[in-house]
Amino acid sequence: MVVIFVWFGIQKFTPYAADAIAPLIQHSPFMSWLGVFGVRGEAKIVGSIELTTAALLVIGSTVPVASALGAALASGTFLLTSSFVLSTPGITLTSASGFPIISTLLEQFLIKDVALLAACVTLLIGSLSLRSTA
Repeated sequence: MVVIFVWFGIQKFTPYAADAIAPLIQHSPFMSWLGVFGVRGEAKIVGSIELTTAALLVIGSTVPVASALGAALASGTFLLTSSFVLSTPGITLTSASGFPIISTLLEQFLIKDVALLAACVTLLIGSLSLRSTA
């Protein structure tokens, strides 16, 4: 998880990544307010949160409360990014029977966040269990 958050967090400080996530943020009912900071500003905020999450996960290897906080931020991140599949127009197509089709590379990229969300929720539950026994 730490590598994922560092890797993607650093990328948010580049114009390429800022432009790539702008449509996702713009259409998100939860994140569209970040548009007041502009495309580069919103990406830097997201990147800073991702890097903070990575730091908390590293610190959490020795401090249970940091582990729980990092896992909660990570879970929230992947919950939000998974929601982009539903809020971003044009990335999901519907078959003739009405069943959604994973049709674009962007959607394929976002679908993996469902599995990462499950991993982070598992880490959060484990972190909370450690904290309650300490």
